[in-house]
Amino acid sequence: MAADISTGLIALASGLAIGLSAIAAAIAEKDIGVAAVGAMAEKEELFGKGLVLTVIPETIVIFGLVVAILILNLAKGG
Repeated sequence: MAADISTGLIALASGLAIGLSAIAAAIAEKDIGVAAVGAMAEKEELFGKGLVLTVIPETIVIFGLVVAILILNLAKGG
């Protein structure tokens, strides 16, 4: 059973959806982490807020995963 070009393009599109969203989340998390560590150096009470703010960019990866799953499911059904 040979795969045609549309199967490869679907796999590439779903891989790009999750890969690029993971890179964007990593860049955002780096910037937020630097700011949170700087704030905690001045006030230790800000640890909880800094921890919560560093977790928020991970939702971008979850959205990328949802888009990748939608791409795979729409391609399979259509």
